[in-house]
Amino acid sequence: MEPSTQTNSHLISNEVPTAENRGAIPLWRERLTRSRGVRFFEYLHERLDTFSPSDRVIFYTLSALVGIASLSGLYTLEQSLLVEVPAYGGSLKEGTVGSPQFINPLLAISDADRDLTALAYAGLMGLSGSGSLVPVLAESYTMSEDGKMYTFVLRKNAKFSDGTPVTADDVVFTIQKAQNPALKSQKYADWSGVSVRAIDQQTVRFTLAKPYAPFLGITTLGILPSRLWQNMSNEEFPFSTLQTNPIGAGPFKVTNVSRDASGLIKSVLFTENSLYVLGRPYLDDIRFDFYSRNEDLVRALSDGTEESSYNIPTQGALTAPYARVFGVFWNQNEKKVFTRLEVRKALSLALDRQGIIDSMLGGYATAIMGPVPPGENVDQVAVPQSKNPVADAAAVLQAAGWAYDGTQHVWKHAAAKQTLDRITLRTSNVPELKNVASAAKAQWEKLGIHVDIELYEPGDLSQNVIRPRKYEALLYGMVIGRDQDLYAFWSSQERNDPGLNIALYANKTVDELLENVRGSADQKTRTADLQKIEDTIAAEYPAAFIYAPSFTYAVPNDLKGVILPQIITPADRFATVATWYRATDAVWPFFTK
Repeated sequence: MEPSTQTNSHLISNEVPTAENRGAIPLWRERLTRSRGVRFFEYLHERLDTFSPSDRVIFYTLSALVGIASLSGLYTLEQSLLVEVPAYGGSLKEGTVGSPQFINPLLAISDADRDLTALAYAGLMGLSGSGSLVPVLAESYTMSEDGKMYTFVLRKNAKFSDGTPVTADDVVFTIQKAQNPALKSQKYADWSGVSVRAIDQQTVRFTLAKPYAPFLGITTLGILPSRLWQNMSNEEFPFSTLQTNPIGAGPFKVTNVSRDASGLIKSVLFTENSLYVLGRPYLDDIRFDFYSRNEDLVRALSDGTEESSYNIPTQGALTAPYARVFGVFWNQNEKKVFTRLEVRKALSLALDRQGIIDSMLGGYATAIMGPVPPGENVDQVAVPQSKNPVADAAAVLQAAGWAYDGTQHVWKHAAAKQTLDRITLRTSNVPELKNVASAAKAQWEKLGIHVDIELYEPGDLSQNVIRPRKYEALLYGMVIGRDQDLYAFWSSQERNDPGLNIALYANKTVDELLENVRGSADQKTRTADLQKIEDTIAAEYPAAFIYAPSFTYAVPNDLKGVILPQIITPADRFATVATWYRATDAVWPFFTK
């Protein structure tokens, strides 16, 4: 039997409804069809036919304007409701002075080294834009009640840029390598006496000989992949190709290194590390160009060759507190007159700090009177606001029995049989310190004291002047850690080399306070002790503290998300680099949640 063609006729039909079959169409559809009639358009067409040609032009023009205005209004309304969010894309060209040698957290010795290391490597902890420490490779950590044991649990998704996982063994290897004196790592002192062991592949434990409150700060040390470094001897370590082509777990990875004819690195290109544990950075890449002279970098920044650079004051540059204090430190062993408090005080009061900052530092600094840099919870000792600081200084000397002999140009203390007529000021041969030394010289000579300035290259100053303590007065800067640990600079135990107590300061009360700050985990207690240290040292004038410099960072106007914490080293400017962005998208607010 042939299949019937009528069986499925109700499924598919090409018939057009007619008067005969219209009854098959539902009533609601018929009404809808009628409502879609063209009577309105027919009416409109009839009315337009009655218009003159000029009226039609006006009508069409007005209609077009109404349509455009309506669309524009809708677009404006939409844009007012959309939210701008960061998007992936964009590059940054940064210039800096110097040339890197070691892109390695254990061997980085220059600011250029540390800059690149900060992008290529990540530590258990990292720095936030507010300056607080936050977990990076670590998921969490715990501290024992006695403050001597720290246990870190690694994130399960923590990976190096080559895709291999970061394990507790990598952490142990990195720390033990830093502790090896044969490597001569800059981090040796940080980790000396710290025991480290892997509990399992995700857990690592540190044991300290005694409580050390700033310990978390040193766990920002970048972690090396042990599988690539463990079979390398200490002698081979500095010469590995991994020094300039590193494998780290940081937000960016090195993809190209360019050198000049002499072999010096001239530029390094970083691209985003999509495996970064805290998420892919927004910027696609950052290129560093290195200059031998500051003048060349200033020119490159001015003509647009470079987009960003630090410590080159420019209009609109970002600023942050620099955790450094500069001043003139007195050596009482070399010049006995500095044992007298009134002499040290008078020399300090004679300095017009704000004048020095404005004229020699472009205003990018804060005047100080004590050893704690600004930017913390410690109240700074007030800087005297005197219209005639030299007269104030002279009054201090006279009140203590000193008299000025204008004929011989010398201050004399008859009872003590001491004189004050000349100071030899030694400092580093760098523009900033040369200028500050010249300003201090001019102001002290107004007090009737002749000043001889001796300049040394930085390495020579450190080796032949500071270490043997061969100076009467030393214009120098102290780099204070984020933890405000002043022990190395002011403890009486640090007066001799390799200690950093260049004022040869000794005070038992301050020694005790310095120990307390190191050992206390309670922030309020530490801050209170730091306040006592600030007040006590400032009152004894072991140095003429002058200024704490401001860190400046010039960036392009469209680079967003740059938040600067208090700066210890220039590399700290990259604390939030993973969230810097130049590209944006506009989305509805609910997509941002």
